[in-house]
Amino acid sequence: MTNHSDALTQQVFTFASELYAYGVREVVISPGSRSTPLAIAFEAHPKIKTWIHPDERSAAFFALGLIKGSGKPVAILCTSGTAAANYTPAIAECQISRVPMIVLTSDRPHELRSVGAPQAINQVNMFSNYVNFQFDLPIADGTEQMLYT
Repeated sequence: MTNHSDALTQQVFTFASELYAYGVREVVISPGSRSTPLAIAFEAHPKIKTWIHPDERSAAFFALGLIKGSGKPVAILCTSGTAAANYTPAIAECQISRVPMIVLTSDRPHELRSVGAPQAINQVNMFSNYVNFQFDLPIADGTEQMLYT
């Protein structure tokens, strides 16, 4: 990789392909600037169906309906800040219903967390009461190890 943009592109396209390999066939996207690279990767994937819902709360419940209808995991994607918090009611419902939703939020870069940056709330562990697993992806650096961390 020659620069961060190339590394990020490789990271998000690999991530989309890996989610497909694990059974994700649909992604519900609530557009925002921070989530744009992932949204582009999902939209470009030839076998992943994308749905656009600007309102995060309704997007998450729409995804819940897709999951209940198909029995298959669906991913939801939004930008940072309070956008992610609007997913919480549907995530709680998924936990209660024991259905597979994959929640993707695009947080601020690590160095802009907890320093008063706009549209920034603590997203780390935000859904911890309702999820089985959570992970903060590393910043893209283009290494093979980073791609499959």
